[in-house]
Amino acid sequence: MNARIINLKSRRKQKARADKAAQASANAAKFGRTKAQKQQEQASDDQVVRHLDGHRLDRAPGDDDR
Repeated sequence: MNARIINLKSRRKQKARADKAAQASANAAKFGRTKAQKQQEQASDDQVVRHLDGHRLDRAPGDDDR
């Protein structure tokens, strides 16, 4: 018999790494956006708000903050 010897400690670490990578992948799919994507979306939203506020015909009292 010629058995292949494996180190159980390294196998456990490999399995833990694989499980962690799978969990990270699942979380990425679930929660989805990167920080850069969130910042880009926020900047785009701010630009739209500024554009619309700039085209207002009359300003209501108390709208001085924008």
